[in-house]
Amino acid sequence: MNEPPVLTLRRLANGYQVSQAIHVMAVLGIADLLYDGPRASDDLAAATDTDPGALYRLLRALASVGVLHEGDERRFSLTPVGEGLRSDSPNGIQGWAAFVGRPYHWQTWASLEHSVRTGENAFRHVHGTDVWDYRVQHPDESAIFDLAMSALTRASNSALTEAFDFGRFATIVDVGGGRGTLLAALLEAYPALRVVLFDQDHVIAGVDLGERGRVVGGNFFDSVPAGGDAYLLKEIVHDWEDDDAVAILRTCRKQNATVLVIERVVGRPNEDPMTKFIDLNMLVMPGGRERTADEFHELFARAELQLDSVTPSATGLCVLEAVPA
Repeated sequence: MNEPPVLTLRRLANGYQVSQAIHVMAVLGIADLLYDGPRASDDLAAATDTDPGALYRLLRALASVGVLHEGDERRFSLTPVGEGLRSDSPNGIQGWAAFVGRPYHWQTWASLEHSVRTGENAFRHVHGTDVWDYRVQHPDESAIFDLAMSALTRASNSALTEAFDFGRFATIVDVGGGRGTLLAALLEAYPALRVVLFDQDHVIAGVDLGERGRVVGGNFFDSVPAGGDAYLLKEIVHDWEDDDAVAILRTCRKQNATVLVIERVVGRPNEDPMTKFIDLNMLVMPGGRERTADEFHELFARAELQLDSVTPSATGLCVLEAVPA
């Protein structure tokens, strides 16, 4: 039976409840506890030091949306969807789920209306600073964010390497590459490749990419390490409005090398909800935006780059390859 439109609308309006329930499941590590098979909710409550009755209510709600399966005697097991919340899942997003329910993120999204009315960044409105300085000032939140980004990167690595041949470059510099999750995958996929990880000092602290990798700290508005055949920007450009995005691209353009931008490309009207809601997150959190193909062409042109190709991947991310104009 088709769902009545009013119930569809109510389900969509209540979507934040599902998000927060998944967040709590991720923080409690429920998926890891179910790795070996079904367990009773009371057993899970004892393992997580939670209230048995309240935890059961959480688990049965998650089972109703397909994250878990509830069997006899309140025993729960993981579904294929729930498997993605295991901390050891190669394509899982446990780190992302643990991040999106953080109070500072949640409070910022509560000010979406402010951004829509004014066009201003909600994060700065709520917290009095931008998201980057906030995380420097709150290293615990920065660490959780880094885990979230690593989780999303792991989930897309195989699709990107299947879609695009990064191995045709001798040295790739990952600009704003976080903890090096993507570069680690590229090093494994291409035995001859050499890489450079470039990000802020507090982000890259302790990262080791082995003999074929270097780790360099700095600010991509000022400069990037020299010597790369390709400069990779994965989900960096979308964090910034056009003027700042062009400034970052121009910094890479100075190296006279290929620039690889990995982003989503906004789809046609009435399609592509993933990208369009990520775009709202860019408005609310860092203050950037997702872009159409035409907008990317204009952005590259302003940075004196020519967009040569757009290679889609199975995850919705695209590799936009540009060369100096």
